[in-house]
Amino acid sequence: MWWKLAAGFVALVTALGAFNYFRPIPAVSPTASLPVQETVPGTMPTIPWPTTGSAVVGVSGLGLIASSENEKPLAAASVTKVMTALIVLTDKPLQKDEPGPSITITDADVQSYQADLAEKQSVVEVQVGEQLTEFELLEGLLIPSANNFAETLARWDAGSIDRFVVAMNKRASDLHLTHTTFADTSGASPESVSTPGDLMALGMEAMRLEVFAQIVAMPQADLPIAKTVYNVDGVLGQSGIIGIKTGSGLAEGANFLFAAAAQVDGHPLTLFGCVMGQPSLARAFAAAKSLIASMKSNLHVRRVIARNQAVASYVTPWGGQSDLVSTVDVDLAEWPGMILRQRLDASTLTVDKPLAAGTREGSEHLSIGDYSLDVELVTGSPLYPPGRLWRLTRINFL
Repeated sequence: MWWKLAAGFVALVTALGAFNYFRPIPAVSPTASLPVQETVPGTMPTIPWPTTGSAVVGVSGLGLIASSENEKPLAAASVTKVMTALIVLTDKPLQKDEPGPSITITDADVQSYQADLAEKQSVVEVQVGEQLTEFELLEGLLIPSANNFAETLARWDAGSIDRFVVAMNKRASDLHLTHTTFADTSGASPESVSTPGDLMALGMEAMRLEVFAQIVAMPQADLPIAKTVYNVDGVLGQSGIIGIKTGSGLAEGANFLFAAAAQVDGHPLTLFGCVMGQPSLARAFAAAKSLIASMKSNLHVRRVIARNQAVASYVTPWGGQSDLVSTVDVDLAEWPGMILRQRLDASTLTVDKPLAAGTREGSEHLSIGDYSLDVELVTGSPLYPPGRLWRLTRINFL
């Protein structure tokens, strides 16, 4: 009788072993190693905001980092021309140093010049039949701030000024400039209004275009009839300023949308800002330089992830392990008090065949301010399927 019991036991063990062996291999989920979010260390900076008007500051990539928090829509004045240039360069793109097509000055263009001149607006002289390239018209628009060039570009690009203004407002909507309305192409109208935050976002978008950035950094330009014209940005080259646009002459005061190149902890950054409603351009320039100095002293660049750093790991029930490691160094510009958020986007694995080291298995998503990126993650070491003994003897039901 005992041998029957023994045979039955052996049969049962064999059946359980076979059942175990052919059960599916359990999937393995990654475990994150980095915090979901962290606050950038440091004391919230005291920023030297102008005593009148309003202002914001930001950094390329990060976007807005601080505001005087008293923004309200004001007349944008000639800063409006940043949108005019953006529309033209979007519709009629130019490569750096490319002149672009030639535009013949018409009677309508000369009449615009004469009307604007009579109203003591900012203008550049033109003559009927004069040939100006797209690049030259953009120079006249952005350097001496010619209102008549804004009108010429609008007619050339859209067929009429009205249609061009519609395009300006659509682009403002697309960029989520919710406090901005354009009533004309040059900013001569007090109904073309915006806020420092909206204008800074517009400036960041425009500076992505190499030709725009090239022109606003020029101290002067030479035009066929007007000859040498000079940039109204009187602090170009000071405090690292590389543009962008002034606006003044209306009752609500002077505006300055600016960009400045800076080295922060050995890394090149572009600093942005906008001041509005200043008593004069000189005060607007002084405010911009103070804001730039404050940004330089409070910004830092920190390595938040190093190449080959373990960001997550796979641990198998049968004793295998492989870290997920970053393929690059990640250096981020940071401002005290900002929140750095991280999220692991990696797949659950079924290791039914060997997985080699260096296999891409997901990414780490990082975001801070308006900046975000995905860092590729790869396996740091091989992962192997379970062996026969583990598959035969496992007693759990994973």
